[in-house]
Order: sequence, then C-alpha cells, then structure tokens
Amino acid sequence: MSTQPDTTPLPRLPTRDADSHKGDYGRVLVIAGSRGMAGAAALAGMAALRSGAGLVTVATPRAAQRTVAGFCPALMTLGLMDNDGSFDGPAIDPLLDLAAKADVVALGPGLGRSVSLDLIVRRLVAEVDRPMVVDADALSALALDLPALADAPAPRVLTPHPGEFKRLAGAAPGPSDAERVAAARRFASEHGPRTTLLLKGARTVVTDGDRHAINSTGNPGMATAGCGDVLTGVLAALLAQGLAPYDAARLAAHLHGAAGDLAAERVGPVSLIATDLLESLPVAFRQQA
Repeated sequence: MSTQPDTTPLPRLPTRDADSHKGDYGRVLVIAGSRGMAGAAALAGMAALRSGAGLVTVATPRAAQRTVAGFCPALMTLGLMDNDGSFDGPAIDPLLDLAAKADVVALGPGLGRSVSLDLIVRRLVAEVDRPMVVDADALSALALDLPALADAPAPRVLTPHPGEFKRLAGAAPGPSDAERVAAARRFASEHGPRTTLLLKGARTVVTDGDRHAINSTGNPGMATAGCGDVLTGVLAALLAQGLAPYDAARLAAHLHGAAGDLAAERVGPVSLIATDLLESLPVAFRQQA
C-alpha cells in the first residue's frame, strides 16, 4: 500500500464509435430532490447528460417533479409517492425497480431528511446491485448504518464534504493534506472492498483505501450551493460509460474543478453559481480529450 499520491495520467473515456447509440453510453438514475430542493436533482441530472450519459432519469417526489422537468427537456422524470414534499416509505419498491433497469444510480442531492428517507437510503445502498454515487442527504442517512456499505452488492462512491465526512467517520478529517488523506484512506479501507471515497475540499482527495490521488483543479468560487450536485452527475455519467469507480472519481474531480476554473475566468469567483459549471463542462471535456 503506497503512501505516495497517484500521479499516473488521468483516465480517459473510450472513443465513441460512429455507429453507436444512446444505449451504449449508460442509463443513469438520479434519486434526488424534494419540495424546495428540486434544483439539486435537476443539477445532478443535467450534469450527467453534459458528461456523456446516454439516458438520464430523475426519480423525485411528486411535489418536485414538475419543477425538475422544467429545468431541461432532455431529462426524463418520474414523480413518486411523497409525504410533505419528500419521498415516503412506499416509494422504495418503485425505486428498487427503477434501479434494476439502470446502469448507475446517483443518490442524495436535495433529498431532505426523515425517518422514512433514512430507511429508503439504507435499503438502496444495501440492496441495489448497480454502481452508486452516494452524496448529500443520503450520506447523513448512511452514517446511521455504515455496515450497509460492507454488504453492498456493487461499488459505492461516497462524495462527502468535511462536515458529512465527520458524520460518517465520527471525526473531522483534519486540515492538512496528510491528515485528510490518512482519514479518507482509513475510512475507505475499513468499510468494505467496494467503497471509494471522494473527500471534497480545496484539494479533493480520491481513494479506494489502497491508492489515493489529490486533485489540483478548482477554486474558491465553487464554494456555493449546487456545485456538489454537479459533481454527483459528472461522476455517475463516467461510471455509466464504463470507468472503474476509482478512475471515474479521479477524472470527475478533475473535470468538475476544471469546469469551475473556466467558469471563474468567465464570471469571476464571487458571481460563480452551479449552472456556470454546467456551461463550462463541454470545454473541460474537450480539453481533457
């Protein structure tokens, strides 16, 4: 187990064949949103589309569906059983059915918190046999049942910011790169062989418990609502196109930060908002190709 950061070249997406079709580039299911936080679900879904996923469906509570659908006509949406604007317990069976038809699941942006939601998240993490990105409110729910990670039937990529990591691990990661790397690697290695961790921050750490990389792109303007939801969508799309979890997380962190840097050049770090990242993703991908 090397203690040195991974400095190998970033992975690349496969070249697209001239006779390919949308089914070749993966079906992403985004499980996200609630009344008042529909934008988080839409940002994740639109980022997955901008990052090359062939088909993206956003499953969201009925109270949020119309708002999510209004953001982008290329998104497919499905409104499910809700209670006061958030997913209710009976939504779990259709969510499991939808996940079985997807190639990758992105779970968490804008979900909110409730006892029913916590149970839904824990069942999805423990039962869905597809790669899954776990973010935002889903991380807080998962913190109540970490053994679900060890029993997960497919890879799980967790994307916490330091506060979410503290809830997961029971302690903050520390301010220095060395402390953050050590905490992230320890968590990934202790919670099952299928766990990859992307610890967000000024220098995002990506690790599978064995290897680790430190991302160098990004800027302080990205410290604004919704940027993490964009990262979730980018990562889900890369997984759907066949990259392994560690490779997908490493490339997603780079592209997300590069899009943020391009956006900051265009609008400045003070005025940067999450939709600016969506507009910059195409250039970030072209620069990486």
